[in-house]
Amino acid sequence: MHARVVAATTTALLGAMALLPTSEVRAAGGSERPLAIAHRGAAAYAPENTLPAIDKAAAMGFSWMENDVQRTEDGELVVLHDDSLRRTTDVERVFPGRAPWKVKDFTAAEIARLDAGGWYSPAYAGTRVPTLAQYMRRIEHNHEKLLLEIKNPGLYPGIERQTLKVLGHEGWLDPAHLARRLIVQSFSADSVRTVHTLAPGVRTALLGQPAMADLYRYARFADLINPSYSTLSRAYVSTVHALVGPHGAPMRVFAWTVDDGRRARSLAGYGVDGIISDRPDVVRSALHDA
Repeated sequence: MHARVVAATTTALLGAMALLPTSEVRAAGGSERPLAIAHRGAAAYAPENTLPAIDKAAAMGFSWMENDVQRTEDGELVVLHDDSLRRTTDVERVFPGRAPWKVKDFTAAEIARLDAGGWYSPAYAGTRVPTLAQYMRRIEHNHEKLLLEIKNPGLYPGIERQTLKVLGHEGWLDPAHLARRLIVQSFSADSVRTVHTLAPGVRTALLGQPAMADLYRYARFADLINPSYSTLSRAYVSTVHALVGPHGAPMRVFAWTVDDGRRARSLAGYGVDGIISDRPDVVRSALHDA
């Protein structure tokens, strides 16, 4: 789908998007518990960013998944956190002479040969790096929702347009998915702005923690600010909540990456709307007992 077609289609949704259901995320100042979001799938219990990881999270009762997207040498989008294949595959054994084993230096067919599960546990040996299309089909099959991170956009010019093309082809740019099941995020403000420009109906998030005085600038194209838990404060969350994002709703905050109950309860007290975790079950239990 050409970007102009995407933009034309999604622009028509803006009025509806201004009325997003607040049940999806905690409303500013509300009493609902934050969402527990499965980081790279249930990454503490299955190899991260693989189909088994999102299957495990679904089996545990979680609906929101977080993932990461990179691009191969021949232009295929794959789901992988690092820009190198070394940490989470057996690429050093399969292709020993091709250090530093960057994703962008391998074709999709070469990456499809790699074991992306054996490093985690012998039980997952033979697990593959999924393409974004494969991943989206499994997410759809599991009735899950997706917080999709565009990784390293500086390495992959045009990855925003290409990601939207895959999402559109897989049926994820229709009103139902846009309203309830998809958020696209990046550490790059330019990348987030590009997604918003190409597909205005897509909810977007900026990773990191801009200065409070600058937050209003990001409210023009980002619906959420998603910082590390380690530097977050109640005042910062309140400042974000006081701003209105591009879809006419209060901006929201998802904090990452939190794997213990005490910290999850503290962040809930700050008023965050979501907590991204490798152990979402720990977060859920902590918030239920709070």
